[in-house]
Amino acid sequence: MSVWVNKLRGTAGKTGAAEGKTSVSSGAPRTASPFWVMVQKEFGDHIRSWRFVILLGIVTLACIGSLYTAVTALKDGAQTSGGDANFLFLSMFTVSSSGLPNFLTFLSFLAPLIGIAIGFDAVNSERSKGTLSRVMSQPVHRDDFLVAKFVAGLLLIAVVVFSLGFLVMGTGLYTIGYPPTPEEFGRVIVMLLITTVYVGLWLNLSLLFSVRFKQAATSALSGIAVWIFFLVFYGMIVNLIGNALTPSDPNDVQGYMDAQNLLTLLSRISPAHLFQEAASTLLLPDVRTLNPFVTQEQAYLAISTPLSFGQSTLLVWPHIVALIAETSLSFAATYLLFMRQEIRSRS
Repeated sequence: MSVWVNKLRGTAGKTGAAEGKTSVSSGAPRTASPFWVMVQKEFGDHIRSWRFVILLGIVTLACIGSLYTAVTALKDGAQTSGGDANFLFLSMFTVSSSGLPNFLTFLSFLAPLIGIAIGFDAVNSERSKGTLSRVMSQPVHRDDFLVAKFVAGLLLIAVVVFSLGFLVMGTGLYTIGYPPTPEEFGRVIVMLLITTVYVGLWLNLSLLFSVRFKQAATSALSGIAVWIFFLVFYGMIVNLIGNALTPSDPNDVQGYMDAQNLLTLLSRISPAHLFQEAASTLLLPDVRTLNPFVTQEQAYLAISTPLSFGQSTLLVWPHIVALIAETSLSFAATYLLFMRQEIRSRS
């Protein structure tokens, strides 16, 4: 932290000296702003921490295991079905065997832990060490501290997610020897972007708990509790509500449709459900609709061909907007709470 404060002081001093000069050369190099100094410091601390290395190793091993099962399933399927190569590269992310989940399931299950691990002690650890007041005494904006924490964590999440995605694509290309088409590559890239937003939501929630609670253990347990709630218990609660709202009369078609529409809306409040539905729709071009009700006329008139990349993106666009909205709301709550808190120096 002392190195960070010295960098901030040096940056502020260079900036003030530059402002006092009457003439400045246009070719002179610009000094880094205090905001990017904080971002670089946070990014480097996360990279060098053992906590991040261990968690990244667990996620990587899980992805390699899912990749092995996908390759095994694809080889068995190619031998039995005559080698159908339609969207074969996308099957690396969605196919599994031997009772193990696929890559997408592992990603939706373990990726939130990266966001929680990065942000659960981002603010309260600085407060408990007494370094928060030292940073705020420097010529930096107060909100830059929180935004730098989020930007550094989001950059790290993007690096990890895209590295895992390219690892799967590279290993799949080497194993099955079938290159992706431009459409398949675009679908994977958009899926990785959605994953980054999804993990960024959990980063914002962990930052919120880090600002709200003074102890790092309390904020970590709160983040894990919310993760477990949406992963396990939220679906049970929605099912209980569905059983209560479903009409007992089997001929009440309208009542049944209203109940199912309400259940679909409640299910899509969960960020895990939103991510799973959006990512699977992009990686499975055969998915033509996310509506739970399709009439016979619609099914009969629909063309039995996979959706294009643009149509699949339009289909999941509401899910992407919902994930971005939830991320923005959680960051707004964190921002307001942090800006209203009083920062005192330790005596």
